[in-house]
Amino acid sequence: MKLNELKPTEGARFTTKRLGRGQGSGQGKTAGKGHKGQNARSGGGVAIGFEGGQTPLYKRIPMRGFTNMNRKEYAIVNVESLNCFDDGATVDFAALKEAGLVKKSLDGLKILGSGKLEKKLTVRANKFTKTAQKAIEEAGGTAEVL
Repeated sequence: MKLNELKPTEGARFTTKRLGRGQGSGQGKTAGKGHKGQNARSGGGVAIGFEGGQTPLYKRIPMRGFTNMNRKEYAIVNVESLNCFDDGATVDFAALKEAGLVKKSLDGLKILGSGKLEKKLTVRANKFTKTAQKAIEEAGGTAEVL
């Protein structure tokens, strides 16, 4: 295959309508816009959701719930996934990021108690669930709240 032999796949490219090029073209005079009216004008047409002045649907439907502005979102890690660290290691956000267990710090780090921990670790995080704290202490490690 040579560069001069390259062709786009069938149906990938098509010719555009040539509007307003005389009556013989089939798209002459009004160029497919009909006669007069809002949609015939340049820049004409209505915004998405506009219902001709009637209260739009999205405003007629009642609001549901609310968004808490003070919500804190934590980067979460299960106790089970801490088994990848060596015995006696100190596990904090930097160590977890290096191990690829978390991506962003968000509002802090929270350790959840799912799974079993078999290593003695010192874990530093913003929050621990009761089961996570219990699992860490049962394995002989310590849970330090930042």
